[in-house]
Amino acid sequence: MPDQTLRVNLYTYSTRARGGVVHSLELGEALQALGHEVQLFALEKPGRRGFFRPTTVPSTFIPVAEIDGESMDDRIERYIEAYVSFLDDHLDSAKDAVIHHAEDCISANALVRLRESGRVTAFARTIHHVDDFTSPALIHCQLASILAPDVRFVVSDWWRRRLAADYGVEATVVHNGVDLERFSPPSEAEAAEERKRLGLTDRVTVLAVGGIEPRKNTITLLDAYARAREELTARTGRQPLLLIAGGETLFDYRAYREEFERVLAGMLRDGVLPADAVRVAGSVADDDLREMYRAADVLAFPSVKEGWGLTVLEAQASGTPVVASDIEVLHEYLVDGQNALLVAPDDVAGMARAIVQATTDEVAAALRRGGLETARRFDWRSSAEAHLEVYRELHDCVGRPPTSASVVG
Repeated sequence: MPDQTLRVNLYTYSTRARGGVVHSLELGEALQALGHEVQLFALEKPGRRGFFRPTTVPSTFIPVAEIDGESMDDRIERYIEAYVSFLDDHLDSAKDAVIHHAEDCISANALVRLRESGRVTAFARTIHHVDDFTSPALIHCQLASILAPDVRFVVSDWWRRRLAADYGVEATVVHNGVDLERFSPPSEAEAAEERKRLGLTDRVTVLAVGGIEPRKNTITLLDAYARAREELTARTGRQPLLLIAGGETLFDYRAYREEFERVLAGMLRDGVLPADAVRVAGSVADDDLREMYRAADVLAFPSVKEGWGLTVLEAQASGTPVVASDIEVLHEYLVDGQNALLVAPDDVAGMARAIVQATTDEVAAALRRGGLETARRFDWRSSAEAHLEVYRELHDCVGRPPTSASVVG
């Protein structure tokens, strides 16, 4: 088939720096750079002003209110309905012209309803991973978004095999990329300035990105960090800091966060940790996160479940040594001792040892070299090109794109 300009609508549930949102922005920008017409859609809460970082891709934001005391089930249904109502009003009549691509279960369920009403002919979805939800609405939302799409993407072969085994569906593997212009190793002077600006001077910093969530295994990391502190100080001559960045999400992990706070409070009360040993930064600006990667001594990534681990690539591209979970999905690009130190996610003592080991000069230098080599193998242009191969097959099912815009902005 000859090359042709495609029109692609990408849908996500948030404007914050979550994995699916990052994927939407990076994929959209890469598709745009290849000459295709792209439109981004996202739900936006009151007080927000666009995505967590600027983008050149035209973006449409669908307002959703905050309702105090609302149940998770009611919230999910309301968010899906907000998507359906907005798109029903704004998609033009030339529905067959557009490739619709959802990045999450909320937008995917909205597209299911629009397909049922005839407003959308077909759609794709990236299934980054499958969560263990307890909310009935989220369970249904996730299941429908796995079974219903006309085309499925996954970001690792592990999840391709899991979807086939657990749900009997096929998916195309397209790995994530990493922006090597945005994420790059600092010079010594740059690192010193960034550490000063972030208040990390004279701290040996263990960075965790993704917030406080069960999947991120944050409480286990806290325990491992507490065990590692004394040796970290002895080896580096600096006071340790556990810096936890990011993590704002739609999904309700309140109980896990409360447990983390209880465990941390106990450690502070009992003198296991000093008052300044842990800093929970929450959602941070894109430039601040970039500097955190570059200023940290090690990225700790002890997840029990991941789709791919985009955070790892961003840290490696920034020249930061990585300690990660020894889980199968990460074996697709990580090799223990070469580009990361891998530890079973429930091995607290092993995780503590690995964090210390990753801060020693010889090991850190080797992990930096291996990590940079790994990051250079993955780029968003290649990811976009792989998506386009599947988009063109989907496009054959829905018709030739016209030249007019797909939505009223």
